[in-house]
Amino acid sequence: MDKFEKLTGVAAPMPLVNIDTDMIIPKNFLKTIKRSGLGVHAFAEMRYDDNGNENPDFVLNKPQYREAQVLVAGDNFGCGSSREHAPWALADFGIKVVISTSFADIFFNNCFKNGMLPIVLPQEQVDLLMKDAEKGSNARMTVDLENQQITTSEGDVIPFDVDAFKKHCLLEGLDDIGLTLAKASAIDSFEAQAAQSRPWV
Repeated sequence: MDKFEKLTGVAAPMPLVNIDTDMIIPKNFLKTIKRSGLGVHAFAEMRYDDNGNENPDFVLNKPQYREAQVLVAGDNFGCGSSREHAPWALADFGIKVVISTSFADIFFNNCFKNGMLPIVLPQEQVDLLMKDAEKGSNARMTVDLENQQITTSEGDVIPFDVDAFKKHCLLEGLDDIGLTLAKASAIDSFEAQAAQSRPWV
């Protein structure tokens, strides 16, 4: 998993509330167990028409937001079924940060495990960031995980909270497997001692 330290990029406004995991990645795209290749299907039912053509009114299809790395979203983002494909699809599209007033718990935790940073802020601060995102590709905001702050295109600084352990994992690029491998020497030592003391196992 790539390290997340500081990001400056385009933010896309998505003020819809209750964006669930089926909206993020419809169920017919859940056949794969690979994390790559799902970005093209992210928000498929809103992004494409019945013939597979792009919907020009959908925010991520607009030229100024095609390279968006930040989503500023409505309340209760990531609700619905607990499919890990949802953060996979967003990450594969290029989204690194999602900002909302609240998230579904499972989606929230899955984001960290897939190198994404979900940020919870009060409504008034989300509204400020939403307005900043509506300015388009010229309005680039900076998300600084180390210092736990967002800087708008106008220079406004908004602090945010993040769990210390989850912050450490993102800064070091550690998913669950990476956390285990970080203890590889201790695991090897334990197994060597166990083999000597219990050779019959």
